[in-house]
Amino acid sequence: MKFARFEYGGNVSFGMVKAGEMIVLDGSPFDTYEETRTHYALSDVKLLPPAIPTKIVCIGLNFRGHIEEVGAKVPERPHVFLKPPSSLIGHEDAIIFPRGAERVDYEGELAVVVKEKMKDVPEDEALHHILGCSCFNDVTERAIVFNNIADLALAKGFDTFGACGPYLVSDLDPNNLELKTYLNGELMQHDNTRNCVFTVQHILSYLSQCMTLFPGDIVSMGTPKGIAPMKPGDVVEVEVEGVGRLRNTVISHDAA
Repeated sequence: MKFARFEYGGNVSFGMVKAGEMIVLDGSPFDTYEETRTHYALSDVKLLPPAIPTKIVCIGLNFRGHIEEVGAKVPERPHVFLKPPSSLIGHEDAIIFPRGAERVDYEGELAVVVKEKMKDVPEDEALHHILGCSCFNDVTERAIVFNNIADLALAKGFDTFGACGPYLVSDLDPNNLELKTYLNGELMQHDNTRNCVFTVQHILSYLSQCMTLFPGDIVSMGTPKGIAPMKPGDVVEVEVEGVGRLRNTVISHDAA
C-alpha cells in the first residue's frame, strides 16, 4: 500500500494513493484507519514528509561502492549518526544552501519508517516493526566533514538537509530495491540495497539495543557511490523502486 501525509485546504491528513488519486484516511496507518469517500487529485495536494519522527537515524558507509569511493574500510558494525527532526523537509520543498557553505552534496538513500515501538528487538522480528519504505536525501556540507569528521552531525544537521518522501510504501523488500539519484535529470547514483554491508533488519535490531525507536522515526540506510556537490538552482531527485521519486530544488540562503 502507498501512504502519504499531505496538506489540503490548510488541513493535514494521512491518505492512500490509488489510481492516481489521494484517498483521505480516517485515522493513521501507524494505528488504525478507514478509507473515507473523500479523494483529491494528486496535483491538488501538498505532499509532506511521511512521518513526524522523534529522531532521524542515518547509517554511513553501508554501500560497498561508496566505501571504495571515499577510501574507507568496510565497517565491522553499523556507522550511526543522527540528524535533527528540524532538518526534515518533504517532496518539492527547497533545500537551502547555507550561508558560508563551501560544498553541499546530495546523498540519495532508502529510508524505512518505524511503525511501532522498538526496544531490544531480535533481528528476525525487526522488519515486522516498520510501516514501509520511502526516499531520503541525506544532504551534507562536505567541507565541514573534510575539515573535521567529528563535526558530522553539524555537517548533516542544517535545516532542510533531510528530505523525505514523497510516499511511504508497505510490502516492499527493503533489502532488494533499486536506488537512483538524479541531478538536473542526469543519473548520478544507481545501486541496489542488496549490495549493502548490513541488512535493514540487522541495523534496526542493532539500533534497538541502544535506543528506543518510536512510531514515525526515520532510519536511512546509507548512500551508494556517486556523491557530488549541488548549487543553487539545481534539482535533485531520489528514486526508490516501488516508492516513487523525491524531488527538491536547491536555493540560496538569501533566496529563502
